Amino acid sequence: MAKQKLYALDFDGVICDSAVETGITGWKVALQLWQDMPAKTPADIINQFREVRPVMETGYEAILIIRLLFEGVSPERLLNDFTGSINTLLDRENLTVDKLKSLFGETRDHWINRDLDDWVEMNPLFDGISSKLKQIDPKQCYIITTKQERFVSHILDANKLTLPPEQIFGLDRKLSKQQILADLSAIHPQHTILFVEDRLPTLKNVINDKRLTDIELFFADWGYNTQQDKLAATTLAVTSINLAAFTSL
Repeated sequence: MAKQKLYALDFDGVICDSAVETGITGWKVALQLWQDMPAKTPADIINQFREVRPVMETGYEAILIIRLLFEGVSPERLLNDFTGSINTLLDRENLTVDKLKSLFGETRDHWINRDLDDWVEMNPLFDGISSKLKQIDPKQCYIITTKQERFVSHILDANKLTLPPEQIFGLDRKLSKQQILADLSAIHPQHTILFVEDRLPTLKNVINDKRLTDIELFFADWGYNTQQDKLAATTLAVTSINLAAFTSL
């Protein structure tokens, strides 16, 4: 008998198109850290941020990306040397990752508390995603993300989607996606786990983890990835899918 499906889904770039909100939140935090930035977020910076978004892994990095773009660093340079660029800025400004994570979360909370509708509007779901999630038995769906869990819950609730909090694995858990998938495999041996992710480096980490050979891997090409990522995915043990294919997965 065929195993039941268990969906393990990334959030930003698979379920939610959060790039604009993430960029604006990054700008709001940058305003608190640097005095020379104008209050209004320039549209061209947000457009450049969307270009760079594929190499961002965790929300707080948006603060650094925004600042570097404001200082005139090109999107191409950030795409080619992301780690080096942000580490240089962290060192130069004597910033810590923990401080930036805290500021990023607090700034989002303030926006949500002030105007939840506006914040949700900046976090639209990709076309067809809401219908797909409503078709899946909630017991057979997990979200695995680097976003803080409360923000995922806000967006799901606003879209009338229900998922138990214990099935949302976010930044708060301080676990790698590989570890979460390994834990899910142990808990649900009777299921085939379908992991849908838009970041190629994350999928490579899963491929290289010998505990996870039974996980079915799907590269979400509608998410935050580059043309080079799309090409590279064709050489790996992953199935590249578009949004229409996902909604029928």
